[in-house]
Amino acid sequence: MARHRRSLRALAVTLAASAVLTACGGRAEPLNPMVNSEISSDSMYGQVLDEEPYVVPDVTLTSTEPGEPDFSLTESTDADLTLVFFGYTNCPDICQMVMANVANALTRLDDAQRDRVQVLFVTTDPARDDVATLRSYLERFDPSFVGLTGDLATLQEAAAGFAVYFEDGQRLASGGYDVTHSDQVNGMDADDTVPILWLRDTSPYELATDLDTLLSRDAS
Repeated sequence: MARHRRSLRALAVTLAASAVLTACGGRAEPLNPMVNSEISSDSMYGQVLDEEPYVVPDVTLTSTEPGEPDFSLTESTDADLTLVFFGYTNCPDICQMVMANVANALTRLDDAQRDRVQVLFVTTDPARDDVATLRSYLERFDPSFVGLTGDLATLQEAAAGFAVYFEDGQRLASGGYDVTHSDQVNGMDADDTVPILWLRDTSPYELATDLDTLLSRDAS
């Protein structure tokens, strides 16, 4: 994908945003209680960050891309808009739902718009999610989606830049474990900032509508 550097700076910064902390299979809890669920003045379904957008850290992770194992969150993100989700392949419900919704939303864009959007799935479970496991998982949704893994400390450093939190897995009676993690989809622009995010209950229609609005603004 050719590198695009069009800015999404036209976003109005009008709402307080919050990450959502959830144990997959469990009840979501607000990580930050200051959430405004109203639609922005721009009629965006996503949560526009109230003051300053998140600044993406210069962190390098291991990618599922053939021949390109080293993936920099700032240098390797070459799309006008990059959607970043932190989750794990053994998540029984939430992660699959969010990724399916993202994939569905992208099918609602035209080909030119779709080429301007990149999707990253960053694991919160590096002990089980190696490159092969991530690649197999993402093929279910869209072969163009990129999976990222690394050591736990580096992943947590990356997550902190997106206001994402995750903790060590909680053992289940079955012998497996759940990983508690924030579950928003972050919208990263070509300037390596995150001015907007979408909560997990955002529908494919709502996400596609916002993506169309953002890409149309960026092109104008």
